Amino acid sequence: MKYKVNIQTVYEVGRRTDKNGRPHQEDYIIPLHGQASGDERLFILCDGMGGHEAGEVASQTVCEAISHTILTSQEPFSDHLLQRAIEHAYDRLDECEYSADASRKMGTTLTLLALHENGATIAHIGDSRVYHIRTNAERRDEVLFQTYDHSLVNDLIKIGSITPEQAKHHPQRNIITRAMQPGQEERCCADIYHTKDIRKGDYFFLCSDGMLEEMENENLCNILSGEATDAEKAETLRQVTANNKDNHSAILVHIIDVDDAEQTVGAAAYEEVAPAERQDENHDEGRPMVETESPMPTDEEEKRNYPWVTIILVVALVALAMIFLWK
Repeated sequence: MKYKVNIQTVYEVGRRTDKNGRPHQEDYIIPLHGQASGDERLFILCDGMGGHEAGEVASQTVCEAISHTILTSQEPFSDHLLQRAIEHAYDRLDECEYSADASRKMGTTLTLLALHENGATIAHIGDSRVYHIRTNAERRDEVLFQTYDHSLVNDLIKIGSITPEQAKHHPQRNIITRAMQPGQEERCCADIYHTKDIRKGDYFFLCSDGMLEEMENENLCNILSGEATDAEKAETLRQVTANNKDNHSAILVHIIDVDDAEQTVGAAAYEEVAPAERQDENHDEGRPMVETESPMPTDEEEKRNYPWVTIILVVALVALAMIFLWK
């Protein structure tokens, strides 16, 4: 497929500050904020965690390592190339010279969109999201696809302990169960999806969780369905999220034109790569990517990763499951 695209970015600190009260941004995006061109076909957004310095180092390290591996490769984009890029990013995280305590807290989410000749590939780890939104003739937008957060509340929803509505206000809604961290024996793998259903007028929207603090899918669709220009839509997104507690970022990719578009509709057009296939793709790299379900704690003001909190959360999750089954 060949694409004509328009790209807009949002990069806001919100009310997040460091220990000295200065604005603190732990997100990192590629292409860089304000530097995107119509030739871009690779989009990466990472939300760092670990406090002052560690979070922004993790997010920048992963973004730059993945983009460098993919953009300097002479081979066409593939899952194999993507897995190699993610492994390289993990290796770069391992090389970061931090104390044991800082490395323990340090980590980042990952969201990635690649537009290529066979369609689009989406990959993610953590609770940053990728949306695929389509505008129909009635000027109403439809969410064709969105990534599934790797989070504690989603696990609780899965076992029936809470409802999706309760999850929106759950006190542990910012706990994530996957992240890219240094020094991990079992590296969290990415969920990977493919689609060829890409049409003129579609939007792909990558964002960190801070962007969604006060925004529902309906709000996002309403903003994108208007007659405003893409720059004006991005500015609206910035304005409605500027005062959020968490720092946040977003990449808005508007498909202006595309040839060879598939006609399969909606979520049925999306194919997920099975975990076993992801590991097989990466087998020759010497270190398989294995999914883990150990929660990484985060909070509204500063994402953290303390082992004792993890233990408590795991016990709490098991207890909730037992209460649900007992009922």
